[in-house]
Amino acid sequence: MNVVSFRPKPEELSFTFGGRPALAKVRPGTILELYTEDCFGGRVRDLDDLPSRVCEFPYLNPVTGPFHVEGAEPGDTLALHFISITPARDWAVSTTFPHFGALTGTHTTAMLQPPLEERVWRYDIDVAKGVAVYHARNSDFDVELPLDPMHGTVGVAPAANEARMTITPDAHGGNMDTPELRAGVTVYLGVNVEGGLFSIGDGHGLQGHGEVCGTAVESAMNTVVAVELIKGVATPWPRLEDDLHLMSTGSARPLEDAYRISQHDLVTWTSELTGLDTLDAYQLVSQAGQAPVGNVCDTNYTMVAKMAKAYLGATGVYDSAHARLRALGSAYTS
Repeated sequence: MNVVSFRPKPEELSFTFGGRPALAKVRPGTILELYTEDCFGGRVRDLDDLPSRVCEFPYLNPVTGPFHVEGAEPGDTLALHFISITPARDWAVSTTFPHFGALTGTHTTAMLQPPLEERVWRYDIDVAKGVAVYHARNSDFDVELPLDPMHGTVGVAPAANEARMTITPDAHGGNMDTPELRAGVTVYLGVNVEGGLFSIGDGHGLQGHGEVCGTAVESAMNTVVAVELIKGVATPWPRLEDDLHLMSTGSARPLEDAYRISQHDLVTWTSELTGLDTLDAYQLVSQAGQAPVGNVCDTNYTMVAKMAKAYLGATGVYDSAHARLRALGSAYTS
């Protein structure tokens, strides 16, 4: 078992997908033990640490990477299986921003009302108990929320030598902010450049679907991920697989186009896996599919189309990469 540990120095954090050389090379079959910083780079620690004062735009949402996967070429697919995602600190933060979030005017949705107040909430994280404690700012209301750690941002370098800010989700992945990307899930990313150059960041101890205020329970993470390469198989948009479901993603504006991309990918994928013609697959997904929301706040929005494997027969995907990586993860943890 090839296990590699990597903790980035502050100057090694990346704020784009593409446009940077790899920090390290890994072989397919490697297990990576990673540290990822929170979306504020650890600078927002207390209630008075307003991001506008302690952070510098565009240096937000840092990711750990990129990593070059040996043998990866355009037209291949990277499979990243998240063995574990564990908050690295006993606290996390969330915020509201002026002109950012789903329920405020933004630079693209111009409104005349005043911008929202910039405010910070600090959460107590108890990994052993499995909770994040919410504290209201203007009352004595507290409540324990169940931890559900995930990564909001994962992706590869885009095609055509493009560099994209890490906050932008698109076909390369990026800041999709879907709570579906938790431990036990395998994400499939189409390779656009030699080595793939994948990066991971933006850990969330907990996030509601849509990330409506624009931030989740933002947490540094200790994450373990297994890396695999599927040669000669292209993946048009990021896809996810857990033990019971297949999922397609789409990122765009407006939100209905993100929905259409994810549903189109799931319908055509269902057709390919089952041999159904397009309209039969369309009918099946229409009645048995689910549509969890990713983010509705970033430069692009993200939707997920989700289907239970039980409705698709015994068909495996990506040469059963999820099952192989799940077994590798079990061997690692045992």
